[in-house]
Amino acid sequence: MTRRTMLSALGWAAVLCFVFLAGIDGGYAQKKLDFKQDSLRIVKQAGGRYTFQIELARTPAQRQQGLMFRERMAPDAGMLFDYERPQPVAMWMKNTYIPLDMIFIDGAGIISHISKRAVPLSLQPISSNGPVRAVLEVNGGITDHLGIRVGDEVRHAIFGNDHKR
Repeated sequence: MTRRTMLSALGWAAVLCFVFLAGIDGGYAQKKLDFKQDSLRIVKQAGGRYTFQIELARTPAQRQQGLMFRERMAPDAGMLFDYERPQPVAMWMKNTYIPLDMIFIDGAGIISHISKRAVPLSLQPISSNGPVRAVLEVNGGITDHLGIRVGDEVRHAIFGNDHKR
């Protein structure tokens, strides 16, 4: 193989590698959508309240990107996925690097199901086990640490209960 042929082959290999790697993330790493910043409160039936600083995912593109490609998240942070009306939801951890607890919330703001410590990068669907209005993703283990349970209330404007004390 001549030097020119070898350099040409290496050049094409680099181009193909770049194209392949760019296709792996579906372009999300380059798009980095903006999310509205907000807060919500979880009120436990057993007593206690916890406030989370959240990003709100309302559009299909935002819900699709979610927390993909993030390497860390503050302990009091999360992302609230708003589906606008109750419906069955399934999520996955594709391109998500941190373990998450997924809190499934009905139309009234009541937690109906919790999936704990979702495995990073897994393509295994995680089901809401029934219709939900929203899903709150927080760091894996937070629901156990704070004692958040099914039946607790999530207070936020999308549920119309953010005025409660």
